[in-house]
Amino acid sequence: MTTYKVISTVTIQNKTIHDKKMNKQQAKATTIQLVKYGLVGVSNSLVTLVVIFLCDEVMGLKLMLADVIGYIAGLINSFIWNKTWVFKSHNKRLHQEAALFIIGFLVCFGLQFITVLLLRDPMKALEINLLGIPSDTFGEYAAICIGMAVYTLCNYAYNRFVTFK
Repeated sequence: MTTYKVISTVTIQNKTIHDKKMNKQQAKATTIQLVKYGLVGVSNSLVTLVVIFLCDEVMGLKLMLADVIGYIAGLINSFIWNKTWVFKSHNKRLHQEAALFIIGFLVCFGLQFITVLLLRDPMKALEINLLGIPSDTFGEYAAICIGMAVYTLCNYAYNRFVTFK
């Protein structure tokens, strides 16, 4: 009986050690995935901001319409990079994955849009003039950047656990 307990304890300890190794491997893989997602996010943010700026400042579109167009451009960029590089999805059902991705985008974009609407006027009221950008324009873009952070965090969680699970 004592021998059985020793073997059982060793087995339990080995299993515990094995589980800890798996958790470290999973943590490393998740960290790498988050870094990749962050890099794609930076590229998406740049694409989105450039498109918003071009639509608003160059083409003269209303800011909120420019915001929608910018996020659509970022969405296309994001789907391609997240599917192929970040989450390395080999799902053959492209339509299903794209539909889930778009649903996640719409939910997260809605949260971002509400954030921008709620923060736009208070940020404009701060009257910050930076880099020669008028304070009201700077405030609007500051609100958009905060909205982007909300969008990015929500969208990662959605895609990690729903779209590319």
